[in-house]
Amino acid sequence: MKNLRHAAEYAGARFALALCDRTDARRALALAERMADAWFALDFKRRRVAVSNILASGLETKWHRALRLARASYRHMARVIVESLKASTVFADDAVRRSMIETNIHPAAMEALTDPHRGVIVVSGHIGNWEIAARALSFIKPVVGVTRPMNNPLVENLIQQRKPWGRFTLTPKHDANAVRFLETLARGKILALLVDQHAPDMKYMIPFFGRPAATHASAALLHLVCGAPLCFGYCLRAGMMKFRLVALEPIAVKPSGKRKEDVETILRRISAELEKAIRLAPDQYLWAHRRWRQ
Repeated sequence: MKNLRHAAEYAGARFALALCDRTDARRALALAERMADAWFALDFKRRRVAVSNILASGLETKWHRALRLARASYRHMARVIVESLKASTVFADDAVRRSMIETNIHPAAMEALTDPHRGVIVVSGHIGNWEIAARALSFIKPVVGVTRPMNNPLVENLIQQRKPWGRFTLTPKHDANAVRFLETLARGKILALLVDQHAPDMKYMIPFFGRPAATHASAALLHLVCGAPLCFGYCLRAGMMKFRLVALEPIAVKPSGKRKEDVETILRRISAELEKAIRLAPDQYLWAHRRWRQ
């Protein structure tokens, strides 16, 4: 049964990719939204999680409004996929890329990003289009992103064939090489981390929309250990294949000798900035993953 489901998902993914390749961006995005609506109607479990998360955040207090926002979030995720696929071709033209992306990068962040000998930790969440952000930053200096393989190995192999190229590469989230992040930073590259998924060890419970959420501490620990600049950023959709890339002033915390307190200080700042970004465009956030767990 599992193999049959994987085969069906693979066939659907191949069909969707073929349609995306053969149509212009506007039509591909419209089709993606219709497919997202169909998936939203069928995906009862994740739909329930998304609505529950939205209500828990307090951004919506009425069930029907939370449901509407959850559906918009599904449409957004479908658009993220199409935008990322289309960007792989249009980004080759410098003028087109610059016309697509408006940048607002703090001078101190830009100084770190443009230093070829200085590694930078860039953190964000599943807000806006994080792949577009990574691809855009890779034109400043090489970017290494962290990814988790999909549950369907057939679809994973298909997606990997279309994944980042050139100065934007990926490394598995779970890897036996524990020092690879430090090596990435030592080589003067950008290490891009998405920090808003549940941390199974539940060691750091950081407020997220006023509720404790188990938060990954890798970015904070790396900053404290090697002193690499730590910047929060995001990339919001601003129109048809138009984006606004923001990178804030680097977070700087000197080790005090109390590592847990230092890590919590950093994580609280990251969480607060992520909240601000989500409030700007709540429909561009991935609400369907279980952020709050006990």
